[in-house]
Amino acid sequence: MTTPAGAPRTVVGLEIHVQLLTASKMFCGCAVAFGAPPNTLVCPTCLGLPGALPVLNRRAVDLGLRTALALACHVHPRSQFHRKNYYYPDLPKNYQISQYEYAGHVPLASGGALEIGTGARRVVRIRRVHLEEDTGRLLHAEGAGGTLVDFNRSGVPLMEIVTEPDLRSPEEAREFLTALRRLLQFAEVSSGRMEEGTLRCDANVSLEGDDGAPGVRTEVKNMNSIRAVERALAYEVARQVEARRRGEAVAQETRHWDERRGVTFGSRSKEEAQDYRYFPEPDLVPLEVDEAWLARIRASLPELPAARRDRLMTAFGLGFADADRLTASPAMARFFEETVAMVSDARAVANWLVGEVAAYLNEHDTEIDAITLTPRRLADLLRLVEDGTLSGRLAKEVLVAMIEGDADAAAVVEARGLRQISDEAALGRIVEEVLAAHPGPVADVRAGKHRALGFLVGQVMKATGGRANPEAVNRLLRERVGS
Repeated sequence: MTTPAGAPRTVVGLEIHVQLLTASKMFCGCAVAFGAPPNTLVCPTCLGLPGALPVLNRRAVDLGLRTALALACHVHPRSQFHRKNYYYPDLPKNYQISQYEYAGHVPLASGGALEIGTGARRVVRIRRVHLEEDTGRLLHAEGAGGTLVDFNRSGVPLMEIVTEPDLRSPEEAREFLTALRRLLQFAEVSSGRMEEGTLRCDANVSLEGDDGAPGVRTEVKNMNSIRAVERALAYEVARQVEARRRGEAVAQETRHWDERRGVTFGSRSKEEAQDYRYFPEPDLVPLEVDEAWLARIRASLPELPAARRDRLMTAFGLGFADADRLTASPAMARFFEETVAMVSDARAVANWLVGEVAAYLNEHDTEIDAITLTPRRLADLLRLVEDGTLSGRLAKEVLVAMIEGDADAAAVVEARGLRQISDEAALGRIVEEVLAAHPGPVADVRAGKHRALGFLVGQVMKATGGRANPEAVNRLLRERVGS
């Protein structure tokens, strides 16, 4: 479903849950590892057994502070952990240790912002950044005849980033999530792999009334990719628009996204803060962050996406669009700079990475650090193009073979016999054969119909299996046809 034209203004706020890159859990020493056998990374503390006490993971706080500074938030000198009380099968304690803002209590940080858009840039405000622990994971296993619980994720350090309701469309939500994921990866805070659950998003959606007042909002959950967020919000906005058209009330509720059917469906009425009965966690002292601690975190911040993009533009003469694509991830940015260190033509490297390489990654839904291509191999391929060994068209074929066959460019060229033919004597003989076989197009070229020259070039390329040097072929044809 798409949003009808002329629909009331959409209002979207996001709640993003980020698993932090720590070796151990938030309040205990259990390891954090994706894909471990179920219920093997657990202890009395993360299982919520009686008598077990939490101990705060300082590394998790460091990463929360790093995120707050990267988002230009105000870090509160003193914050408090709270118990958020609710029952769910994957929450062993029946409460979650989290942070909340009420009655003088503040989260780790608040009041930041993040720019989105590649043309008209605009700011999305950050309401707060706070720390908490993750829950376990429910596995709905058909073969097991019910639902299983894996507590490996229980207690994993989690950071929640809450935006103000500043987003005005599903497309803007996608842009924001893409920009935030990039920032978190560059800041080395999270892997950002939504398929592993390290980045999860809930969205609050409403439509403004005719008087501009906020409408009733619904919360949409269970979106496991950036594309799913955009699709789910598009459906939910259209659903609310249609309900308003029919004069039906929109219920304040939590809804889940069904990726297979492409719809949202009601799950439960939306809880309010009082339903969770927040109160300060009695087993943890307040968290105090002084200026010295903040200074250490500020000094440890890696180069962030905007700074990296601007530096690539200045150092290599790249346009905004190319530099932005090259900083889509830390791995892509590193790949570019490592390749440029071996090939002097930065523009050629950029063109290949944002062109053919990016196309391959998109088609196979993968990342550049997950394929066998290396900066050295790409540099070798570009040198073969530069010295005339390979044509640009054949180089694209070699690139795919390199990636899928885990081979060097030179090895692919020799194995497939793709070396470009630049010997003009050999090309001349082939050109003469093509001209003799196609007198009609030759006459057309001589009559000023220059499109026919392209046909003749294509015939020479066909006769050589695409290995002829295109520049030499064009020149030889023009000389012999007299055009």
